[in-house]
Amino acid sequence: MAYHNTLLSQIVKLVLRLEFERLANKVDGRRRSNAMSRWSQILALSVGHFASRESLRDIEHTFNTQAQHRYHLGGQNISRSSLGRINEKLSYQFYQELFQTLYQRCQHSSPRHKFKFKGKLFSLDGTLISLSMKVFPWADYNCKKAAFKVHVGLDHDGLIPAFASVTLGKGSEMSQAKMWKFPKGSVLVFDKGYNSYDWHNTLTNKGLIWVTRIRGNAKYRVIERRDTSKYPNIISDQTIEYSSSQSKENKLKPIRRIGYRDPETNKHYAFITNQFQWSAQTIADIYKQRWQVELFFKWIKQNLKIKSFLGTSENAVMTQIMVALCNYLLLAFIKFQSKTKLSLQQIIRLIQVNLFSRRPLSELIAPKNSSQPPDKQMAFVLVRN
Repeated sequence: MAYHNTLLSQIVKLVLRLEFERLANKVDGRRRSNAMSRWSQILALSVGHFASRESLRDIEHTFNTQAQHRYHLGGQNISRSSLGRINEKLSYQFYQELFQTLYQRCQHSSPRHKFKFKGKLFSLDGTLISLSMKVFPWADYNCKKAAFKVHVGLDHDGLIPAFASVTLGKGSEMSQAKMWKFPKGSVLVFDKGYNSYDWHNTLTNKGLIWVTRIRGNAKYRVIERRDTSKYPNIISDQTIEYSSSQSKENKLKPIRRIGYRDPETNKHYAFITNQFQWSAQTIADIYKQRWQVELFFKWIKQNLKIKSFLGTSENAVMTQIMVALCNYLLLAFIKFQSKTKLSLQQIIRLIQVNLFSRRPLSELIAPKNSSQPPDKQMAFVLVRN
């Protein structure tokens, strides 16, 4: 019988150990030789996510009952005190850099988005993660609750996060988006929370295409109207320019406004973009794809451990969230490499119940159809005399 490492060991091996240690030395510097390592930390937190462990004690107990697998995992003995200490002390910035490394690996095997244009398509958004005000008073969001905010730029090639950051709940989406560097020719789609006209102008100057919804109180005048008879759901297609005094001072360029009626809900939407060549229906279809980032947030909240936390410090919470995003990229990489038809949710469910099983990961998520005939000696045959 062939020997196999545990599923957990096969998953974490997708993180190249040499790159991992080099990054740890860069971010953390020299540490005590007997201190808990970064590798042991990511093993413990990954078990927390994949196996839905509820506490540091729960993770410690899980590892202690699987001590025979520790050698193949390459980690140290896990204790709740050491894990709690490292989550508080070692900077979560390490996992932000690891996240970018994993994304670079994923995008080489991810499938393309469905549109014909060559540039990448990104959806930008943020989501709140509510916390207890009593436990996390320093994360004050309003008078009733505390919160963190996860900001994501979702790459539609494979629907994987390309940019991610974590801030306190009052953190601005715009401040994070301005720090992200998108490839030239990319298409960005975002909601009205990112409606900074100056930023839109900056994106245009950088050779980026953007699609969003116009503010309800926007002041503008129509410069040109286009025929919309070819598209039954397109109400209007106009070139406009903002008419407020501030817009004139900032010398904002003319943009395109598209009126669209959703045939399913009969609701009316007004989109704006700096792309004048594509059809109005294409612009509307691009904005519809923004819903994928909402589904992404829903998925990670349902399937990874980011709604209850193993520590109460800011660094511990941000570390746990960034490890969750790294785990998501590992799952996506497994899906892309195996070319399985299983969804990510089906994959993580299989991993949860087989985390310490010794069987090939590839056969678990993409089982081969056996063409061998059944063994007749194992069958019961009734013979009539």
